[in-house]
Amino acid sequence: MSRSLFRAEVRDVDRRAIEDYGLPGIVLMENAGRSAAELMVNQLGASGRIVIVCGKGNNAGDGFVMARHLELRGCDPVIFLASPPDSLTADAALFFHVIRQSKIPWHDLSQVGRDEWIAAFTALEPTWIVDALLGTGLTGPAREPFSFAMEAINSIGCPVFAVDLPSGMDCDTGVPLGPCVRATHTGTFVARKIGFDQPASTAWTGEVHVLDIGIPRILRNDVCGS
Repeated sequence: MSRSLFRAEVRDVDRRAIEDYGLPGIVLMENAGRSAAELMVNQLGASGRIVIVCGKGNNAGDGFVMARHLELRGCDPVIFLASPPDSLTADAALFFHVIRQSKIPWHDLSQVGRDEWIAAFTALEPTWIVDALLGTGLTGPAREPFSFAMEAINSIGCPVFAVDLPSGMDCDTGVPLGPCVRATHTGTFVARKIGFDQPASTAWTGEVHVLDIGIPRILRNDVCGS
């Protein structure tokens, strides 16, 4: 049976896939985003306008990939940025370039307050919101404008899909570190996170789905068990 992973183990899986097996990080990110988009459409029945809320790191990159694959599957994705485009990390910036070239609509909300975030969501009337703000590396309370985005997500009342884990949650304890997204479904990569084993975490994660990102089976079995 596959076991749940601590934060350090999650990072080590990526490192080993890249350094030991030669899989580029952008390939892992592409696989992650595609798997999440396919889950939303094929299993969760997502359709229509989907707002994808992105930070600036790998979680955001996953969200950008999701936007492209959701559009390919007939959805109407729109991206809300909680960080300026020039602050995106390397792989995320690459996939944001693809977004811009693909003419998928995006809006920079990194300089506005909570009320403006809520108004932006309300104006678009999304059928789903994707939380691609913050990943497993968070170790303290999220700051503005991420906290504004989280509060707005929780206030809209439509289904929420969290990428890897709900933003604001501690990966190792399953406890919110401050403001935290309350997800309907969480698509987590490679294996469940150890914090998800705490019963109280379900109030934030919703139903958890483990998604494949294409790491070799020998590596997955070594880290997670068979």
